Amino acid sequence: MEALRPYSAAFASRFLLMMQYRAAALAGFVTQCWFGAVRVMVLAAFYLGAPEAASPASLSLSQAVTYTWLAQGLLALLPWMADPDIAAAVRTGAIGYDRLRPVDAYALWYARTAGWMTARVVPRVALMILAAGIVLPLIGQAEWAWQPPPSPSAALLFILSLTLAAALSCAVVMLINIVVVATLNARGVNTLAVPVVVVFSGSLLPLPLYPDAIAAALFVQPLAGVLDIPNRIYAGALTGLTAWAGIGLQAFWTFALILAGRLWLGRVMRPLEIQGG
Repeated sequence: MEALRPYSAAFASRFLLMMQYRAAALAGFVTQCWFGAVRVMVLAAFYLGAPEAASPASLSLSQAVTYTWLAQGLLALLPWMADPDIAAAVRTGAIGYDRLRPVDAYALWYARTAGWMTARVVPRVALMILAAGIVLPLIGQAEWAWQPPPSPSAALLFILSLTLAAALSCAVVMLINIVVVATLNARGVNTLAVPVVVVFSGSLLPLPLYPDAIAAALFVQPLAGVLDIPNRIYAGALTGLTAWAGIGLQAFWTFALILAGRLWLGRVMRPLEIQGG
């Protein structure tokens, strides 16, 4: 336990620091409510306007609405940009301090990233539950509200899947961080990451609504584990062995990306030169 203290301290300090930005969390929540409402209306038009035979059997309208609100609540969990603190350290040369610390650099950065992402998600998802899960039913809009899980088992599987989603998202952000170290600039990789993550995570459109021909490929690719798999488990669209297969994919990609990140960071850091005076 003593060996884990530096990393737990890094997580806790970053988490507490980020939780102080209440105005940013509120502004993000309002924005996510707006885009969530727009996407719900688009989905409603799609489902209600399409012939019954053309409606996707894998995701009902109610499940798609819940999927959308949950995706908006978890938006800050998406790994579409480098950790700004690490990007700033690379730009200023402060990364040299991390190289001198008697700790594992990958684990330290991972803990910081986890604290940063978790603190951004918690207040926003809590506000989204209040608005979409409680207020909407109270004002007579229950059919457009965030519905609870269909069963206790779905809720428990969702908690497990969401934990793995957070771990997987941090592993993806770590790869982006390493690109920043290698290129000495965060702008390029951040610009490229946003459209890829938004499309392949299911944030833009639930992955079950894409053509059947690519359904299997979308399900097994790593970004599905960040958002799509936990959302479908929560909504009851993934059950039984299929849900466990999704959780297994999340665990596999998390382990694979962490291993790849550790090896890559070691190679990038060895020839790194820091100049200044």
